[in-house]
Amino acid sequence: MSTAQTERARAFAALHVKGDPIILYNIWDAGSATVVAKAGARALATGSASVAGANGFTDAQGLPMAAALANLERITAAVELPVTLDFEGGYATDPAEVAANVAQVAAAGGVGINFEDQVIGGEGLHGIADQSAKIAAIRAALGADFFINARTDIFLKASADTHDEAMVDAALERARAYADAGASGFFAPGMKDEALIARLTEGTTLPVNIMDYPGVPAAQRLAALGVARISHGPFPWRLAMKALEDGARAAFA
Repeated sequence: MSTAQTERARAFAALHVKGDPIILYNIWDAGSATVVAKAGARALATGSASVAGANGFTDAQGLPMAAALANLERITAAVELPVTLDFEGGYATDPAEVAANVAQVAAAGGVGINFEDQVIGGEGLHGIADQSAKIAAIRAALGADFFINARTDIFLKASADTHDEAMVDAALERARAYADAGASGFFAPGMKDEALIARLTEGTTLPVNIMDYPGVPAAQRLAALGVARISHGPFPWRLAMKALEDGARAAFA
C-alpha cells in the first residue's frame, strides 16, 4: 500500500473503539459513496449484496471479482475516506489464491475487507483451521495495517430465536483462532440478543462488528454492550431501491 493508503488504513483501524463504535452505512458505487461521505461518514464500506444487486447479479460471489474490483477502484478514486470491501469468501479456497485476490483489493485502493467463513455456494462453514490459514495468508501478504474483518456466519445461518450460549462459545472459539491468525476485527451478523452480544464483546480481544437491521438494539445500546463497529449491510441499498420504485410508480400512475 502507498503511504497515503497506509495512513488511511491506520486511521480506519483507530475508529474501532469498544463502546464508541464506527458507523458504516454501506455503499454500493461511487455515487452512493460520495453521498454517504457528504452525510458525515468517517469511513466507507461496501456491501456485497448491494454491489451485486446494483450490477444485476446475485450475492454469494455472483458478481465477477473483476467487476467488484473495478467498482472499488471507482469508489476509492471518488472519495478521500478509508474504504473497506465486502469480499465475501475471497473468490477462492486456497490460502495463497485468497491472499493474491486480496492483494488486488489493496491495489484498487481498499484498506480492508470483510472475509466470511461460510462455504460460498455450499453448506455450512469452513473449518476453523482452514479459515485461519486463509486469514494468516492474507496477513502475510498484505502486512500489518490492512484491516481483516473476519466474519462468522454462525448466527446469520440460524433463526434468531435459536441463538444461545453454545453458539456464542462456538463464535468465541473462531474469534480466538482468527485473532491468532492475524484478524483485525470480528463480525457476527445476525445477532440481536443483548446478553449474547455482550458476552461476545467481552470474550474476544478483537473489535466486534454487529449488523444493524430490524430487531437489533439501537446504536447507543450496542455501544453500551461493547460493540466497536456497526454496519448496515444491504439495507441502505434496499431503502434507495424502494424510494426509486415508489417514485417510478407515482410517475406512471
